[in-house]
Amino acid sequence: MQRLYDFLRRHPTWVDGFWALVLFGISVVGGVVTQENTGTDLPALVVPVTVLLCLALTLRRRMPEKMLVLAALVGVAQLALDVSPIPANFAMLVIIYTVAAVGARWASRFALVGGLCAAPMAQLRWPEFQTSVAGNIALAIFQTVPFALAWVLGDSIRTRRAYFAQLEERAARLEKEREAQSKVAVAAERARIARELHDVVAHNVSVMVVQADGAAYVLDSAPDQAKKALETISSTGRQALAEMRRLLGVLRTGEHQESGEYVPQPDVQQIEDLVEQCRVSGLPVDFKVEGTPRPLPSGVELTAYRIVQEALTNTRKHGGPNAGASVRLVYFDDGLGLLIEDDGKGAPHELYEEGGLDGQGHGLIGMRERVGMVGGTLDAGPRPGGGFRISALLPLKPAH
Repeated sequence: MQRLYDFLRRHPTWVDGFWALVLFGISVVGGVVTQENTGTDLPALVVPVTVLLCLALTLRRRMPEKMLVLAALVGVAQLALDVSPIPANFAMLVIIYTVAAVGARWASRFALVGGLCAAPMAQLRWPEFQTSVAGNIALAIFQTVPFALAWVLGDSIRTRRAYFAQLEERAARLEKEREAQSKVAVAAERARIARELHDVVAHNVSVMVVQADGAAYVLDSAPDQAKKALETISSTGRQALAEMRRLLGVLRTGEHQESGEYVPQPDVQQIEDLVEQCRVSGLPVDFKVEGTPRPLPSGVELTAYRIVQEALTNTRKHGGPNAGASVRLVYFDDGLGLLIEDDGKGAPHELYEEGGLDGQGHGLIGMRERVGMVGGTLDAGPRPGGGFRISALLPLKPAH
């Protein structure tokens, strides 16, 4: 049954043709009965009029405007040639409905005007002589109602389809917007995770590499220093694992976990510990805080820590064996200033000017992204006297 329904829905002309055939049969039978009851011959034009109206009914959905014009011409011909209304004229109601539902706007208006005029003109052309003038007017009005209802029903269907089409379009647009927002959110989250992973891995692994090289160099001559370097490697590795687990915990649950080995987000207070860790690993760092320390927004706290971490990591990677660094934190009334300088060889030109070469330079890119997320400014480049300098200004508001 469903297959038959789907087939008929895909071939609406066949359905209309079937009903046109039924209407043709009713018209023929009605004409024969009328001929027998009145004893008069049917006008010769009844058959072509019936055929044309049935044709209009068959093709109404394929060519609604043209079939409306055909039906109108047939109606005018009936008035002019004195072919009184026949059952096939029911096709006019169907065509008016069709044009109002799916036809062009001009055709819909034409169908409404023609439908409202059809019944009065037919009543004037073939009045009921046994009925008074008032009765004929009442009949004209009564016969106009089906034409008006057919048009109203078709126009309602048009309005409803337009409404549903608008809803579908809106739903599709919202779906596309949601997909776009999801992609943006995913990209932002991936960038955030990439920054976190880079900061954690680059800093801690660089410390471990430096300590491992130092331990290997003094293993035979200074076992105590080698042991201390190995302890630093061990503690740094544990810290890196804890940071990695924290990130994985955020990915799994969407929340920061502070239980077990998960650690909270680093803040400005931990910069001193970071500096001390760098000193232990062999990098001389001068650390100063100016202004009055106060609570900061968590985003600014994390950004400041990561900038200092990445800057010191770059000093270890690019500054050379005898490089030293200085870190300055300045609390302004409306911002936090960071100045990290070293006296080493400095980073290669392409890492800070071109944004990275062959997969390198992601640390500075991450810095700029972090600073941009909190609405701050960052400047990175070589110092006039040698070395490298990173300065940043992070706007802040007092934390409540």
